[in-house]
Amino acid sequence: MPVPSVRHSEVDVLIIGAGPAGLMCANALANARVNVRIVDQRAFKLTTGQGDGLSPRTIEVLQSYGLAERILRESCQVHLAAFYNPSSTGGIELTNRTSNVTAPSARYPFEVALHQGAIQDIFLDSMAPLGVKVERSTMPTSIELSQDENELMDPTSYPVRVVLQRLDKSGDESPEEIVHAKFVVGCDGAHSWIRKQFDITMDGEQSDSIWGVVDLVTPDTDFPDVRNKALVHSNHGSVLLVSREQDRIRVYVQLEDKDIVNPATGRVDKEKMGPEQILATAQKSLEPYKLIRKSEFLWWTIYSVGQRVASKFSIKNRVFITGDACHTHSPKAGQGMNASMNDSHNLAWKIALFVRGWADMPLLSTYESERRKFALDLIAFDKMWSTLFCGKPLTEEHNDGVSPQHFIKTFQTDFTSGVELQYNSSVAVNDRNQELASGLILGKRVPPYKFMRAADAWPFELQDLLPSDFLFKLLVFTGEFSDPLQQARVESMVVDMQKPDSFLNRYATPENSRFDIITISKGQKETFNIFRLPTLLRSHWSKVFIDDTDPTGSFGGEGYSYYGVGPEGALVAVRPDGYVGAIMPLDHVEGLDAYFESFMKIPA
Repeated sequence: MPVPSVRHSEVDVLIIGAGPAGLMCANALANARVNVRIVDQRAFKLTTGQGDGLSPRTIEVLQSYGLAERILRESCQVHLAAFYNPSSTGGIELTNRTSNVTAPSARYPFEVALHQGAIQDIFLDSMAPLGVKVERSTMPTSIELSQDENELMDPTSYPVRVVLQRLDKSGDESPEEIVHAKFVVGCDGAHSWIRKQFDITMDGEQSDSIWGVVDLVTPDTDFPDVRNKALVHSNHGSVLLVSREQDRIRVYVQLEDKDIVNPATGRVDKEKMGPEQILATAQKSLEPYKLIRKSEFLWWTIYSVGQRVASKFSIKNRVFITGDACHTHSPKAGQGMNASMNDSHNLAWKIALFVRGWADMPLLSTYESERRKFALDLIAFDKMWSTLFCGKPLTEEHNDGVSPQHFIKTFQTDFTSGVELQYNSSVAVNDRNQELASGLILGKRVPPYKFMRAADAWPFELQDLLPSDFLFKLLVFTGEFSDPLQQARVESMVVDMQKPDSFLNRYATPENSRFDIITISKGQKETFNIFRLPTLLRSHWSKVFIDDTDPTGSFGGEGYSYYGVGPEGALVAVRPDGYVGAIMPLDHVEGLDAYFESFMKIPA
């Protein structure tokens, strides 16, 4: 009987794992028209449970891909957080309600809750028209990375060899395929196969606390904050309630070791407790309030999560790991799915630029330096937050317990919103001239603000002019162009930018520009004339904006002040992921030349 021949194929990027990190990466690369495949061992897509919360920054990121509208339509917005503590009568009582998101620059000043399966469906539906679908019942069985340095540095090479096995193949067709890839991205979870193949360690410690989780339809209850985020400290343990889409809620419950750990193995034994017992534990902690289930449980689990970070996030800048494969932590700070998706958002544009031949290896190296530092910061915050959440509340019997004031103060840090994340100086983040635009922080995302489109006084959110389309955006703050002295400065800047050796021309190709110029001038909508601007600054009528109020006078007009830009103007380079990369004065275009030269490649 003839042996079926093994098929060989080539692909730019092979993604292992179709969770939030994998699907975010695949969707981004598909939109960049990169040849990408994504495989997953599971036969079916997720329909219930697992992650369910998106932070304000993640919603902004999804908006940059055109996906936020559906997320907002299908999800439940969480605006308020309620805090409960032990009462003098032995039960619990409300001690405070506060905004769930306190970051002042959040465009979406709330979290949204939507189960992970629905979020993943949004990515699947976005990718399908681009010809990318998850190849299910497929797993890698071996991976080899070339040791040839020349091959590793060559953007046209395929230095990663992966053997894939189809678990649903039988008969004459070989279940194996050998894939030659330029890059492999391991998005395969906390027990990552990719990570293990390269002997990458997970450094940190196992959490002492064990939690149960149940999803259910909003129960019969007299608990006043069942539709808010409710953080409960009781003498019987801690509970977290989160409102969900479609009249659902999720309940997280702190469990005791004796109820759930097998004494013989020391491990969590799910056979010892089911969803009924988890809910009963929550009901005890919520007394005097009742929480009575009306229908079947939608999903449940029990977990004990370690707080660990991978020793490295990449191997030779050809194999990467993202999401739970490189950091694990408790879900109580609501960061798991958010951190995973933002890992992929950071990585995808860097891979896309390399595959296109636009960028060199130094840019790829910034994935690990930027996202591993974030992961370490996340673990530090999660340890602190989990300790407070799981700790005994401050009472007369526990005078060293967690005080409500300290708990709320920690809750209100901007870390969990994601909007305060700042990447350190690198080839992708220049660290000079911050004083020219003090509100556009180098290494941070561009905060939202509305400007008026000069041609028709249509208000636009600046973040919506920075889509994730893999182009660098050049924000040209011209200042008051009607001022003759400032006009001369701007025109001199344009002359410099049009020189043959300037970055605009040096990296230009006939069919593709790597830059999108957005002009933001001072001026009044009643008198501003876009045709007075140099042609370079108005490549299309839709690319010119003024810092003025909207026609009704309701908002706008303080953008220069908000971003800390003075009358002399500024040049601001925004990376394809929406983070500020460099700031230069108008008379220092060569500063941008040097910035882009540190990682960009001249077209062949």
